[in-house]
Amino acid sequence: MNLYVATHNAHKIREISEILPNFTIIPDDPEGVEENAPDFAGNALIKVRAISAKHKGSWAMADDSGLEVEALGGAPGVHSARYAGEPSSTPANNALLLKNMMGVTNRRARFTCVCAIVDPEGKEHIVEGLCPGVIADVPSGASGFGYDPLFIPDGYDVSFADLTADEKNAISHRGRALEKLRALIQK
Repeated sequence: MNLYVATHNAHKIREISEILPNFTIIPDDPEGVEENAPDFAGNALIKVRAISAKHKGSWAMADDSGLEVEALGGAPGVHSARYAGEPSSTPANNALLLKNMMGVTNRRARFTCVCAIVDPEGKEHIVEGLCPGVIADVPSGASGFGYDPLFIPDGYDVSFADLTADEKNAISHRGRALEKLRALIQK
């Protein structure tokens, strides 16, 4: 089954393909679409609406995801990819997060992923996946992307970047959201 996905992020496409191996994932970059909603669901809907209009009668999806840190009032949140400003830079984002967490004892955080789906009839659906954990004091691991070297999921003593792709996908926010998406599509 084809699933059109609104992204140009190669890391996301790889993860989605690994989590949904029975689907043919077709990336469709929603160029020129401004993600200006105040929440993950709103941004995911903006993106999926842009691509689903081009693929009527097919399944289309977009996700918006990010890291929410309790001590930072939920930041970086919807601004996770551009936390340190434009252009988007993972090293700069991670450095700013560590700087903002210096001396902070409450290191609770969670990754959130919201998937917006448009089914072949044009109906919109929303699913969400959460992964709670803590922010590490120093980065660790060489796998993953984004904030993965700084995020230690609950029940683990290593970061997302220390886990194999299969281990991460089994517990991650995106893995949890995509499992709900799979169940929705298979209904």
